[in-house]
Amino acid sequence: MMSSGRELNILMEGFSAFLVDLPSPSSISYMWNFGSLLAMCLGIQIVTGLFLALHYSAHVDLAFYSLVHLSRDVNYGWILHFFHANGGSLFFICLYLHVGRGLYYGSFKMFHVWGSGVVILLVVMLTAFLGYVLPWGQMSFWGATVITNLLSAVPYLGGMLVEWVWGGFSVGNPTLVRFFAFHFLFPFIVVALVVVHLLFLHETGSSMPLGLESDVLKIEFNPYFSLKDILGIFIVLWGLFFVVLIYPNILGDCDNFIMANPLVTPEHIQPEWYFLFAYAILRSIPNKLGGVIALVASIMILFVCGVFSGGVLNKSWSLGWRGLFWGLVVVFMLLTWIGARPVEEPYVLIGQVLTVVYFSMFFALWVINRASV
Repeated sequence: MMSSGRELNILMEGFSAFLVDLPSPSSISYMWNFGSLLAMCLGIQIVTGLFLALHYSAHVDLAFYSLVHLSRDVNYGWILHFFHANGGSLFFICLYLHVGRGLYYGSFKMFHVWGSGVVILLVVMLTAFLGYVLPWGQMSFWGATVITNLLSAVPYLGGMLVEWVWGGFSVGNPTLVRFFAFHFLFPFIVVALVVVHLLFLHETGSSMPLGLESDVLKIEFNPYFSLKDILGIFIVLWGLFFVVLIYPNILGDCDNFIMANPLVTPEHIQPEWYFLFAYAILRSIPNKLGGVIALVASIMILFVCGVFSGGVLNKSWSLGWRGLFWGLVVVFMLLTWIGARPVEEPYVLIGQVLTVVYFSMFFALWVINRASV
């Protein structure tokens, strides 16, 4: 019997098992496209980031002007710059939608898949924060100062940790150099974590809207779902091109067009938009250590979802589950809005109320899930 080329080659055989012959539930919808979209975003960020690194100078006197030079003097440098910046925003949009889909349809029941995914989210968030500092604009500098200073809340070791991260007694050239080094390294760590995530996923199989587990209901990934993924990639790429070419700075901060000045504090210091929900939770707690704990818990609480116990059918069939999930989405969006507001009333009070509601909703989701077993 003749064998196909991919069956004779061990590399092609592994590739085939991942993307061609993978048994996939027949009822999955376009909400399961975000894995391929995230792979596309990661590829865009690595490629554009590599070319940006060729023109970047990790020095406090040169970093800002190296980006100005890239945008003004390098052929199509501005496209690389805006693709990388807006590609990061697209990355987080797909990440949050991917996590939301998993939460809605009960993918957290696959504990190892869910846990590895949350680790990827944490590393990507850290990578994005490091990259936000590199342009060395006003918001980059002060954002780095405020966020890294949160380490001082760690009992006994806080001051030493802050100076170790800074490489001195304030954010300066050593900070910028090490942030650039780690920002270049971490995407490749993300690639390794994605491989682990896929290995766990292919061990258990993908979830499905009905929540059923049956090999009879599965079909080959290619060509049925590969074509759906390609269509989704083309649509999202069109949206990314539209933003990059028409509104390239719509998601940026105007303060970052000013070179970092340690002597002038911006009126309102804030991170990128995709961190604003966690930033709002941080500043809603009057105590510094309590705020840091709440900030970390706002992400780490996703690990708790992995211990949710489920019944046979998916929880998306439950009216209470659906209501709480969409309520959580609204709270997430409101926290993002509050994080961009100045620290004054009534925004402080609204942020505190939303913080309590945010964590309470996760507890309510756990109660509903336990009650339905």
